[in-house]
Amino acid sequence: MHDIKWIREQPEAFDAAMRRRKSDVCAADILALDEEHRKQINITQLLEAERNAVAKSIGALKAQGKHDEAEAALKRAGEIKDEMAALKAGQDENDSPVTRALEGLPNALAADVPDGADEAANVIKTTWGTPRELNFEARDHVALGEALGMMDFEAAAKISGSRFVILSGVLARLERALAQFMLDLHTQHHGYTEVNPPLLVRDTALYGTGQLPKFEEDVFKTTNDYYLIPTSEVSLTNIVADSIVSEDYLPRRYTAHTPCFRSEAGSAGRDTRGMIRQHQFTKVELVSITKPENSVAEHERMLGCAEEVLKQLELPYRVMVLCSGDVGFSARKTYDIEVWLPAQNCYREISSCSNCGDFQARRMKARYKTSDGKNEFVHTLNGSGVAVGRALVAVLENYQQVDGSILVPKVLQKYMGGLTVVARE
Repeated sequence: MHDIKWIREQPEAFDAAMRRRKSDVCAADILALDEEHRKQINITQLLEAERNAVAKSIGALKAQGKHDEAEAALKRAGEIKDEMAALKAGQDENDSPVTRALEGLPNALAADVPDGADEAANVIKTTWGTPRELNFEARDHVALGEALGMMDFEAAAKISGSRFVILSGVLARLERALAQFMLDLHTQHHGYTEVNPPLLVRDTALYGTGQLPKFEEDVFKTTNDYYLIPTSEVSLTNIVADSIVSEDYLPRRYTAHTPCFRSEAGSAGRDTRGMIRQHQFTKVELVSITKPENSVAEHERMLGCAEEVLKQLELPYRVMVLCSGDVGFSARKTYDIEVWLPAQNCYREISSCSNCGDFQARRMKARYKTSDGKNEFVHTLNGSGVAVGRALVAVLENYQQVDGSILVPKVLQKYMGGLTVVARE
């Protein structure tokens, strides 16, 4: 959510920010709503003063025997009450025309975000590792998993429809091992606190992180008005919603391994084969809550934590700086980590680390008290540390052998009871 004071004081900067986001909304549109909103508040205040004066006069008029005038004053008091009720209905800060307009606008981008229309304009920041040269034709994760007899899309489709999978046996254990490894790495070496958060959340939680109201079609809603989380970013970030924390409480760093649920409404026809894009998947999430002056450094730190997962798994990857046309709604800057997939002969996203500035904090009303007693909005950051299903895909494809077996990465072997190779049972 944007700060209306910033728009009032720097309308040109707001317009420039929205142009970078390809939005046709300008400061004049918002300020016209703001002016009308403030005018209505002023009218309400004048009516309240009149109501107080009328209320005081009624007793005096009755004491003076001016019953007709007292009756007229009483009638006027009722009219004022009705007028105020009608005006106040549109003055609730959470439901005002200004808020409704602002809540649909994306975050302003950081100055160093490159301009560009779409992902083709993203910029490579770093590349790590060298893709392994296979002396045989690479098979994708679907062919590998099905040949092992441990990955079943057909059975999953009978139960739930498309974009679901059943993993079994050693492959199910390998996915669990990946998650355990990531959690241990982030909690024992990176300073994150492990959380087991709710998977069902209220609309206010999704509103706070920016999924609602703009992206409602992308989330699953229950019949009793709960939503399944599309990412545990929602639950973890909202830990500080509607609160004022002390300055020494920050930074807070949370991690969680959870199922995530997405309707994939806008991805029809994309990644229909395999585990890349599913309705249900697991992810280890990273969330940081920081002071504003520390969020840029925290963003780099979070990226490094996610990169370390792939380094220890010895999976080649690259880091991309997303351009203006590819940065998500709530983010001011985003890094994507893309892992190498031999069967596709390309890099595919496995993590996205974003700095949201105070954009989510304003929606959540998440603040901290500074050392001089002021209440300021925190900055929030989130990232995948990393997507577990996609990590499994990457391990299968990068560690495949000519006979269809899969070498277990060294860092995972202790989580696999010492197993070094996944083969058909």
